[in-house]
Amino acid sequence: MGRQLRIMTYNVHSCFGTDRKLDPGRIAEVIAECEPDIVALQEVDVARARSGGVDQAQTIANHLSMASHFHPALHLEEERYGDALLTALPTRLVKADGLPSRGESRGALWVEVPVGDVVLQIFVTHLGLLGAERVRQTEALIGPGWLGAPMAEDARVILAGDFNAVSRSPSYRMLARRFRDVQIDAGGRPVSTFPSRLPLLRIDHIFIGEGISVRRTFVHDTPLARRASDHLPLCADLEIA
Repeated sequence: MGRQLRIMTYNVHSCFGTDRKLDPGRIAEVIAECEPDIVALQEVDVARARSGGVDQAQTIANHLSMASHFHPALHLEEERYGDALLTALPTRLVKADGLPSRGESRGALWVEVPVGDVVLQIFVTHLGLLGAERVRQTEALIGPGWLGAPMAEDARVILAGDFNAVSRSPSYRMLARRFRDVQIDAGGRPVSTFPSRLPLLRIDHIFIGEGISVRRTFVHDTPLARRASDHLPLCADLEIA
């Protein structure tokens, strides 16, 4: 039997809830309820006036006794906004960079997490709102600068984030041809994550490569989660071969 761990992906909407309340601590509480080992976050504010100038990635990580890696897809003077990875496991930042964007700037984060005798290669991203833009961003992600880069034989790949893409979209299909969608792999009926008050769209995804199996997945749908962000968090229990 391999190492078991739980990964979560969660668009936190700059910690503004559906009740319009700004509360990073509430986001941390939702995450803590799920007890993940690794957390992929999107729409994280750092030093932005609209959210009180705090480092949301570090604030949430501190609540959870985790370390954080943050990449600002958008950087305006001192104000930053982007994606983060949180975990209490050892990590090494491999790459943090932008993706081709015509609208709002988008980016990705690549972090190595050693687990036993293998190394997880974890990619976190938040793709654009327009279909053609998402295709370009997906092409970049699967290209030689990211997922197509040379990796060790014991590498295990996980790609998580808000893809703004339902399963019939071209960008989703591009990824699904190369990796496995954990909700599909787990069997049963896939569950939507957006909007949190009445989830209708399945746009938050976790994809996995070879050497990883899915034990189960769940969308954390509680009264607190429905208030804390406009997305619900998606979790997957994985076994690393």
